[in-house]
Amino acid sequence: MSDRPFDPGLQPERTLLAWRRTALALGVGSAVGARLALPVLGSGAVVVGVLGVLAALVSYLAASRRYHRAHRALTSGDRLPTGGAPLAVTAAAVGALALAALVYVLGLAAGQ
Repeated sequence: MSDRPFDPGLQPERTLLAWRRTALALGVGSAVGARLALPVLGSGAVVVGVLGVLAALVSYLAASRRYHRAHRALTSGDRLPTGGAPLAVTAAAVGALALAALVYVLGLAAGQ
């Protein structure tokens, strides 16, 4: 297996970097959101924050694994990998965080 980039445009590498930025943003957003929501949601905010950080980690690792499989396939002429595990994990985590944000806003509105 060659470690050199498959193509001069580096599309697989750019895609990996985009997924890594997305996972990092999800993890940081989860941690900060949990900290801000702690007074309103209590321990539920911590649970949602930890789950968001774990989902970000899973998404990061899945994207890295997929990149390595794609790079190997592109340099050896094999079929490209299929499946959307990173996308599914990220979508589920964002949906859960959106639900937690809604509960947070409703909790703030009820407290006023």
